[in-house]
Amino acid sequence: MAKKSMIAREVKRAALVKKHRPAREALKAQIQQASSLEEKMALHQKLQKLPRNSAPVRLHNRCILTGRPKGYYRDFGLSRHALREMAHQCLLPGVTKASW
Repeated sequence: MAKKSMIAREVKRAALVKKHRPAREALKAQIQQASSLEEKMALHQKLQKLPRNSAPVRLHNRCILTGRPKGYYRDFGLSRHALREMAHQCLLPGVTKASW
């Protein structure tokens, strides 16, 4: 189980990303359309003044059950540990243990 503070921090980042997404996209579009270098630099400085945690790159996928950041399966939203336990308990339809 991940620390509660790390999970809360990730939730806070997700909220900031959602809140600042329109402003961030608008600034990026203006930077693309800007013709002069000075104008681009001014717009880039505005972009940098937004909170650091509002960048979508700062988000990290976490298991919805345990909060584990590593060994994450996107298809299920679970870490490898939780995925294995749920598959053994037949809680995931269509998932079977491989044998060869």
